[in-house]
Amino acid sequence: MDSLARNRSTKAENSKMEESGGQTSEEPATKFQADEIHPLLGKPYFHVVLVKSHLNQMVLPTKMHPSVPSAVIPAVLVHQDKRWEMTFNGDHRTHKRFDIGWRTFVNDNNLKAGDACVFELMECNTSNIKFRVQILRGDIPSMLLDRANGETSDTAIVIE
Repeated sequence: MDSLARNRSTKAENSKMEESGGQTSEEPATKFQADEIHPLLGKPYFHVVLVKSHLNQMVLPTKMHPSVPSAVIPAVLVHQDKRWEMTFNGDHRTHKRFDIGWRTFVNDNNLKAGDACVFELMECNTSNIKFRVQILRGDIPSMLLDRANGETSDTAIVIE
């Protein structure tokens, strides 16, 4: 193919991508592109940009401790009208976390390092706890994930 034909082909591909919003017809759509984002309801919440360790265990940040019971109780995570039942281990003073059921949530939702989750506390009493979870898919380069705690603008990740 000569350079003129190659240039025409590139222009046609660029035009096709602009018309389709950046996707060509050859790019498969994944089922996870349909994650809907809902406004927060003013309830206690926390967010986390997932790193490798979060894929195995989710420990709630200290700022959530006053909002959750210091007890071992049933927990439910809700995402897109689906429910995942697990146990919330809130009896430890410094490490309030979900049990191994968290891994099922991670696997079922194909969570990866670089994705972010927003956990909004919907129900909480001494006998159960329920979070609505919103998933934000992200492809943060692995070299930046170590800095991705997502808590303040001082630790913002800038991708140039």
